[in-house]
Amino acid sequence: MLTPMPFRIQLTRSIAYAERTRHKLDVCRPRDAVAAPVVIFFYGGAWQSGYKELYRYLAKALARRGYVAVIPDYRIYPEVCYPDFLDDGARVVRWVKDNIARFGGDPDKLFLKGHSAGAHIAAMLSIDAHWLGKVGLDPRRDIAGLIGIAGPYDLMPLRDEKLKMIFGGVDRPETQPIYHVAPGAPPALLMTGSRDRLVEPGNSVRLAARLVAAGNLATVLTYRRVGHFIIIAAIAPFLRLLVPVMRDVDAFIAATLRAPQRNAAQPVTALEIASG
Repeated sequence: MLTPMPFRIQLTRSIAYAERTRHKLDVCRPRDAVAAPVVIFFYGGAWQSGYKELYRYLAKALARRGYVAVIPDYRIYPEVCYPDFLDDGARVVRWVKDNIARFGGDPDKLFLKGHSAGAHIAAMLSIDAHWLGKVGLDPRRDIAGLIGIAGPYDLMPLRDEKLKMIFGGVDRPETQPIYHVAPGAPPALLMTGSRDRLVEPGNSVRLAARLVAAGNLATVLTYRRVGHFIIIAAIAPFLRLLVPVMRDVDAFIAATLRAPQRNAAQPVTALEIASG
């Protein structure tokens, strides 16, 4: 856990990171932040819905724990299909690298976090170097860690008709993070609930196993009796004691920042923990 815990925070709303209507982001930070770790959070919504105002509780919770939080909107279906939301995510990361120091954040301590479809976006940006490469960045160098919550990382073949439209077919494995795993990926914390009926928890287990097999560091936390929406709502204060998502995120970020520079050749292990 970060100490001391700041109580005075500042929210800056709807900063443009590109030219379209949904190319806006919020920044929430401790008022006295100096070189603080930065968390970019991509919300879920099946790549079809969502807006950043719904997640200001999460941004404020992160800021009160000492992080600079960035919550972007991004384009969704039917305005766009895959891979346009990944390009939007890459633009967000580029903006943060270039500008977050003005808000007290350290661009060298950048974590990508997401829930559900947002976890897919965060994972693709962290694992497939193509997307950040398009904006002059490299996840192996520029991303400190990945935090995925109830993420669909290995979703093919698709059965939902709208998802088939969004991803351009029934079975396109190249659209999935698990397909792109290679050595040198950022450390990953993959969190899931044992009662998730929307995104099967095995998505997190399979991605972690693939990451570890490639020589990367991956941790799976599986929370008992927790479903798809409670796991992200647990960041709110009234649920935090029941499902320790925030505590575990704090521990992952602190351990990642303490660790020496990554070496993809070093053997690592995946850790599966049932808690809550």
